[in-house]
Amino acid sequence: MSLTRKQLRFVEAYLLEPNGTQAAISAGYSPNSAAVEASRLLTNPKVAAELAERRRVLEIKAGITPERVLSELAKLGFSDIRQVVQWRANVTQLDEDDETGEPRLSVTNQVTISDSADLTDEAAAAILEVSQTKDGALKVKMHDKLGALVKIGQHLGMFKPHVPEAPGKKEAANLAAMNAEDGTDWERLLN
Repeated sequence: MSLTRKQLRFVEAYLLEPNGTQAAISAGYSPNSAAVEASRLLTNPKVAAELAERRRVLEIKAGITPERVLSELAKLGFSDIRQVVQWRANVTQLDEDDETGEPRLSVTNQVTISDSADLTDEAAAAILEVSQTKDGALKVKMHDKLGALVKIGQHLGMFKPHVPEAPGKKEAANLAAMNAEDGTDWERLLN
């Protein structure tokens, strides 16, 4: 038994944007019930099998694997703009001050953008945009480093919420007794 048209549209939409609710809406399910439908569809064995098969085909045809995606995120997350742009201050002596005889210095800033042929694959992958302003200045914009690092951390399970340990019965009783004592120490509260 094959999938219905709506289920197939859900699979296609989910592969483009892995947000179940949005995929269900794109497939034609009501926005009011899309979250429930998405949950139901994602646990449906036939839909799950179709998703897995299409992902497998993508991996084979395009070489898209979780490892490759993580590798590309790592290029962005661990990028260093110094591989693309170099800057420094140039200090030059103009002449000597007439009154003091001290040399007068001029400081200018110099920014150099690396030639694209000289960039490593990792540095090139980290560049989002290179543009030229109206006055001729070049501008380099890098991909979102923090966003890539967060995605890598999430993939690795690094960002689990901290849940403090609940005290045992004995510790809770001791804590309650200490808090009760704090509430009756009038002398300490008045000082």
